[in-house]
Amino acid sequence: MKPSGRRLRSLLLVVGLSMFALTGCNSAKYMPVLSPQGPVARSEYYLIIWSFALMLVVVLGVFVIYFYMLVKYRARPENKDYVPPEIEGNSRWETIWTLIPVIIVIALAIPTVAVTYKLVKPPKADAATGSTATAGASSNPIVIDVISERWKWVFKYPAQGIETVNYVNIPAGQPVDFELTSDGPMNTFWVPALGGMEFNMPGHDLKLWLEADHAGTYQGRSAQYSGRGFAAMTFDVNAQSPAAFTKWVQTIKQTKPPLTKQADKQLSTPGNVGKMAFSTAEPQ
Repeated sequence: MKPSGRRLRSLLLVVGLSMFALTGCNSAKYMPVLSPQGPVARSEYYLIIWSFALMLVVVLGVFVIYFYMLVKYRARPENKDYVPPEIEGNSRWETIWTLIPVIIVIALAIPTVAVTYKLVKPPKADAATGSTATAGASSNPIVIDVISERWKWVFKYPAQGIETVNYVNIPAGQPVDFELTSDGPMNTFWVPALGGMEFNMPGHDLKLWLEADHAGTYQGRSAQYSGRGFAAMTFDVNAQSPAAFTKWVQTIKQTKPPLTKQADKQLSTPGNVGKMAFSTAEPQ
Protein backbone atom coordinates (compact mmCIF):
# COMPACT_ATOMS: atom_id res chain seq x y z
CA MET A 1 0.00 0.00 0.00
CA LYS A 2 1.32 3.45 -0.91
CA PRO A 3 2.06 5.93 1.90
CA SER A 4 -0.84 8.16 0.83
CA GLY A 5 -3.19 5.16 1.00
CA ARG A 6 -2.02 4.30 4.51
CA ARG A 7 -2.52 7.88 5.66
CA LEU A 8 -6.03 7.96 4.18
CA ARG A 9 -6.94 4.67 5.85
CA SER A 10 -5.62 5.89 9.23
CA LEU A 11 -7.54 9.16 8.87
CA LEU A 12 -10.82 7.41 8.14
CA LEU A 13 -10.28 5.11 11.13
CA VAL A 14 -9.70 8.05 13.47
CA VAL A 15 -12.76 9.88 12.15
CA GLY A 16 -14.93 6.79 12.51
CA LEU A 17 -13.84 6.11 16.08
CA SER A 18 -14.30 9.77 17.04
CA MET A 19 -17.85 9.90 15.70
CA PHE A 20 -18.68 6.62 17.42
CA ALA A 21 -17.38 7.96 20.73
CA LEU A 22 -19.36 11.19 20.36
CA THR A 23 -22.64 9.66 19.19
CA GLY A 24 -22.62 6.20 20.75
CA CYS A 25 -25.85 4.31 21.37
CA ASN A 26 -27.94 5.56 24.28
CA SER A 27 -25.35 8.21 25.10
CA ALA A 28 -27.91 10.20 27.07
CA LYS A 29 -28.41 7.23 29.37
CA TYR A 30 -24.77 7.27 30.39
CA MET A 31 -24.22 11.03 30.08
CA PRO A 32 -26.77 13.02 32.11
CA VAL A 33 -25.50 16.22 30.48
CA LEU A 34 -27.18 15.02 27.26
CA SER A 35 -30.47 14.36 29.06
CA PRO A 36 -31.35 17.70 30.73
CA GLN A 37 -34.00 17.58 33.45
CA GLY A 38 -34.37 21.28 34.18
CA PRO A 39 -34.32 24.74 32.56
CA VAL A 40 -30.68 25.42 33.44
CA ALA A 41 -29.46 22.10 32.06
CA ARG A 42 -31.63 22.55 28.97
CA SER A 43 -30.14 25.97 28.15
CA GLU A 44 -26.64 24.55 28.53
CA TYR A 45 -27.58 21.49 26.46
CA TYR A 46 -28.67 23.67 23.52
CA LEU A 47 -25.41 25.57 23.82
CA ILE A 48 -23.47 22.29 23.65
CA ILE A 49 -25.42 21.23 20.53
CA TRP A 50 -24.79 24.60 18.87
CA SER A 51 -21.07 24.39 19.64
CA PHE A 52 -20.89 20.83 18.35
CA ALA A 53 -22.68 21.82 15.12
CA LEU A 54 -20.21 24.64 14.47
CA MET A 55 -17.25 22.35 15.15
CA LEU A 56 -18.75 19.74 12.83
CA VAL A 57 -18.98 22.32 10.04
CA VAL A 58 -15.31 23.20 10.57
CA VAL A 59 -14.22 19.54 10.59
CA LEU A 60 -16.21 18.70 7.45
CA GLY A 61 -14.83 21.77 5.70
CA VAL A 62 -11.27 20.77 6.55
CA PHE A 63 -11.85 17.21 5.31
CA VAL A 64 -13.38 18.45 2.04
CA ILE A 65 -10.40 20.71 1.37
CA TYR A 66 -8.00 17.96 2.43
CA PHE A 67 -9.43 15.36 0.05
CA TYR A 68 -9.71 17.92 -2.74
CA MET A 69 -6.01 18.70 -2.40
CA LEU A 70 -5.14 14.97 -2.29
CA VAL A 71 -6.97 14.31 -5.53
CA LYS A 72 -6.09 17.46 -7.44
CA TYR A 73 -2.40 17.57 -6.59
CA ARG A 74 -1.59 13.89 -6.19
CA ALA A 75 1.59 12.64 -7.80
CA ARG A 76 1.19 11.10 -11.28
CA PRO A 77 3.71 9.66 -13.72
CA GLU A 78 3.13 12.54 -16.09
CA ASN A 79 3.84 15.23 -13.48
CA LYS A 80 6.47 13.62 -11.25
CA ASP A 81 9.00 16.32 -12.18
CA TYR A 82 6.56 19.18 -11.75
CA VAL A 83 7.84 22.09 -9.68
CA PRO A 84 5.22 24.68 -8.65
CA PRO A 85 6.05 28.24 -9.63
CA GLU A 86 6.91 30.91 -7.11
CA ILE A 87 3.85 33.07 -6.46
CA GLU A 88 3.02 35.95 -4.18
CA GLY A 89 0.31 35.87 -1.52
CA ASN A 90 -3.33 35.87 -2.55
CA SER A 91 -5.03 38.73 -0.71
CA ARG A 92 -8.53 37.44 -1.36
CA TRP A 93 -7.91 33.98 0.09
CA GLU A 94 -5.87 35.34 2.98
CA THR A 95 -8.80 37.59 3.88
CA ILE A 96 -11.25 34.68 3.65
CA TRP A 97 -9.31 32.32 5.92
CA THR A 98 -8.80 35.14 8.41
CA LEU A 99 -12.48 36.08 8.52
CA ILE A 100 -13.79 32.54 8.84
CA PRO A 101 -12.25 31.93 12.33
CA VAL A 102 -13.45 35.37 13.43
CA ILE A 103 -17.00 34.55 12.36
CA ILE A 104 -16.86 31.18 14.14
CA VAL A 105 -15.63 32.79 17.37
CA ILE A 106 -18.43 35.38 17.20
CA ALA A 107 -21.02 32.65 16.52
CA LEU A 108 -19.81 30.82 19.64
CA ALA A 109 -19.37 33.90 21.83
CA ILE A 110 -22.78 35.51 21.38
CA PRO A 111 -24.96 32.57 22.54
CA THR A 112 -22.43 31.66 25.25
CA VAL A 113 -22.53 35.15 26.76
CA ALA A 114 -26.33 35.29 26.42
CA VAL A 115 -26.84 31.96 28.21
CA THR A 116 -24.27 32.83 30.89
CA TYR A 117 -26.01 36.09 31.79
CA LYS A 118 -29.43 34.47 31.55
CA LEU A 119 -28.47 31.89 34.17
CA VAL A 120 -26.93 34.28 36.68
CA LYS A 121 -30.20 34.61 38.59
CA PRO A 122 -33.42 32.55 38.68
CA PRO A 123 -36.07 33.77 36.23
CA LYS A 124 -39.02 35.83 37.37
CA ALA A 125 -42.33 34.03 37.75
CA ASP A 126 -43.77 35.47 34.54
CA ALA A 127 -40.52 34.96 32.58
CA ALA A 128 -39.86 31.35 33.49
CA THR A 129 -39.78 29.26 30.36
CA GLY A 130 -38.66 25.83 29.34
CA SER A 131 -39.69 24.01 32.55
CA THR A 132 -42.69 21.97 33.53
CA ALA A 133 -43.68 23.52 36.83
CA THR A 134 -45.18 21.14 39.35
CA ALA A 135 -48.60 22.09 40.68
CA GLY A 136 -48.28 23.95 43.97
CA ALA A 137 -44.64 24.90 43.47
CA SER A 138 -43.62 28.41 44.44
CA SER A 139 -41.91 30.75 42.00
CA ASN A 140 -39.67 32.02 44.81
CA PRO A 141 -36.37 30.15 45.06
CA ILE A 142 -35.65 28.04 48.11
CA VAL A 143 -32.23 28.80 49.64
CA ILE A 144 -29.87 25.96 50.55
CA ASP A 145 -26.34 26.47 51.87
CA VAL A 146 -23.88 23.94 50.48
CA ILE A 147 -20.64 23.31 52.38
CA SER A 148 -18.02 20.97 50.97
CA GLU A 149 -16.18 19.21 53.77
CA ARG A 150 -13.41 16.63 53.48
CA TRP A 151 -14.94 14.46 51.96
CA LYS A 152 -18.65 14.98 52.30
CA TRP A 153 -21.39 17.42 51.30
CA VAL A 154 -23.36 19.31 53.96
CA PHE A 155 -26.67 20.96 53.01
CA LYS A 156 -28.20 23.53 55.36
CA TYR A 157 -31.80 24.73 54.99
CA PRO A 158 -31.86 28.10 56.84
CA ALA A 159 -35.60 28.73 56.44
CA GLN A 160 -36.60 25.15 57.25
CA GLY A 161 -34.29 24.59 60.23
CA ILE A 162 -32.81 21.29 59.06
CA GLU A 163 -29.51 19.97 57.71
CA THR A 164 -28.63 16.95 55.57
CA VAL A 165 -25.37 15.24 54.65
CA ASN A 166 -24.60 13.64 51.26
CA TYR A 167 -28.14 14.11 49.98
CA VAL A 168 -30.44 17.05 49.37
CA ASN A 169 -34.19 17.17 48.80
CA ILE A 170 -35.74 19.93 46.72
CA PRO A 171 -39.26 20.77 45.51
CA ALA A 172 -39.73 19.98 41.83
CA GLY A 173 -40.67 22.90 39.59
CA GLN A 174 -39.21 25.48 41.98
CA PRO A 175 -35.85 27.27 41.58
CA VAL A 176 -33.25 26.38 44.20
CA ASP A 177 -30.63 28.97 45.16
CA PHE A 178 -27.52 27.08 46.27
CA GLU A 179 -25.09 29.18 48.34
CA LEU A 180 -21.72 27.49 47.95
CA THR A 181 -18.71 27.59 50.24
CA SER A 182 -16.07 25.19 51.56
CA ASP A 183 -14.74 24.20 54.96
CA GLY A 184 -11.74 22.46 53.41
CA PRO A 185 -9.94 22.52 50.08
CA MET A 186 -11.56 24.15 47.07
CA ASN A 187 -14.14 21.91 45.44
CA THR A 188 -16.71 21.95 42.66
CA PHE A 189 -20.45 21.27 43.01
CA TRP A 190 -22.04 19.54 40.01
CA VAL A 191 -25.42 17.95 39.25
CA PRO A 192 -25.05 17.04 35.53
CA ALA A 193 -28.75 16.42 34.84
CA LEU A 194 -29.81 19.77 36.32
CA GLY A 195 -27.11 22.18 35.24
CA GLY A 196 -23.50 23.26 35.18
CA MET A 197 -20.94 23.33 37.95
CA GLU A 198 -19.71 25.98 40.36
CA PHE A 199 -16.78 26.27 42.76
CA ASN A 200 -16.93 25.80 46.52
CA MET A 201 -14.19 28.07 47.86
CA PRO A 202 -13.13 28.70 51.49
CA GLY A 203 -14.08 32.20 52.60
CA HIS A 204 -16.29 32.83 49.57
CA ASP A 205 -20.04 32.57 49.03
CA LEU A 206 -20.67 31.63 45.40
CA LYS A 207 -24.11 31.11 43.96
CA LEU A 208 -25.69 28.55 41.64
CA TRP A 209 -29.38 28.12 40.94
CA LEU A 210 -30.88 24.90 39.59
CA GLU A 211 -34.36 23.56 39.04
CA ALA A 212 -35.81 20.10 38.38
CA ASP A 213 -38.71 19.80 35.95
CA HIS A 214 -40.29 16.89 37.75
CA ALA A 215 -39.83 14.50 40.67
CA GLY A 216 -36.86 12.17 40.47
CA THR A 217 -33.42 11.42 41.84
CA TYR A 218 -30.37 12.96 40.19
CA GLN A 219 -26.78 12.20 41.06
CA GLY A 220 -24.41 14.96 42.07
CA ARG A 221 -20.70 14.79 42.59
CA SER A 222 -17.50 16.63 43.25
CA ALA A 223 -15.97 17.73 39.95
CA GLN A 224 -12.55 18.62 41.37
CA TYR A 225 -9.98 16.35 42.95
CA SER A 226 -9.63 17.19 46.64
CA GLY A 227 -7.77 14.30 48.27
CA ARG A 228 -7.97 10.62 49.05
CA GLY A 229 -11.73 10.61 49.77
CA PHE A 230 -12.65 12.37 46.53
CA ALA A 231 -13.97 9.27 44.71
CA ALA A 232 -16.73 8.72 47.28
CA MET A 233 -17.72 12.38 47.45
CA THR A 234 -21.10 11.98 45.75
CA PHE A 235 -24.63 12.96 46.73
CA ASP A 236 -28.23 12.50 45.60
CA VAL A 237 -30.60 15.30 44.66
CA ASN A 238 -34.14 14.12 45.34
CA ALA A 239 -36.75 16.29 43.62
CA GLN A 240 -40.19 15.91 45.24
CA SER A 241 -43.61 17.37 44.78
CA PRO A 242 -44.10 20.52 46.93
CA ALA A 243 -46.44 18.65 49.26
CA ALA A 244 -44.01 15.75 49.66
CA PHE A 245 -41.15 18.17 50.27
CA THR A 246 -43.07 19.99 53.02
CA LYS A 247 -43.95 16.67 54.64
CA TRP A 248 -40.32 15.53 54.45
CA VAL A 249 -39.13 18.72 56.17
CA GLN A 250 -41.57 18.17 59.03
CA THR A 251 -40.51 14.53 59.34
CA ILE A 252 -36.83 15.50 59.59
CA LYS A 253 -37.58 18.12 62.26
CA GLN A 254 -39.62 15.67 64.31
CA THR A 255 -37.58 12.48 63.98
CA LYS A 256 -33.93 13.43 63.49
CA PRO A 257 -31.57 14.44 66.32
CA PRO A 258 -30.51 18.04 66.81
CA LEU A 259 -27.19 19.13 65.38
CA THR A 260 -24.83 19.12 68.37
CA LYS A 261 -21.30 20.49 68.58
CA GLN A 262 -20.01 16.92 68.62
CA ALA A 263 -21.90 16.05 65.42
CA ASP A 264 -20.74 19.25 63.78
CA LYS A 265 -17.13 18.47 64.72
CA GLN A 266 -17.52 14.98 63.24
CA LEU A 267 -18.64 16.47 59.93
CA SER A 268 -15.63 18.79 59.80
CA THR A 269 -13.24 15.89 60.48
CA PRO A 270 -11.70 14.51 57.25
CA GLY A 271 -13.32 11.26 56.18
CA ASN A 272 -16.27 9.75 54.35
CA VAL A 273 -19.67 9.25 55.96
CA GLY A 274 -23.05 7.99 54.82
CA LYS A 275 -26.27 9.94 54.46
CA MET A 276 -27.29 11.85 57.59
CA ALA A 277 -29.90 14.40 58.65
CA PHE A 278 -30.32 16.75 61.62
CA SER A 279 -32.77 19.27 62.95
CA THR A 280 -31.30 22.61 63.86
CA ALA A 281 -32.37 24.91 66.70
CA GLU A 282 -34.62 27.33 64.87
CA PRO A 283 -35.21 28.31 61.26
CA GLN A 284 -33.12 31.36 60.35
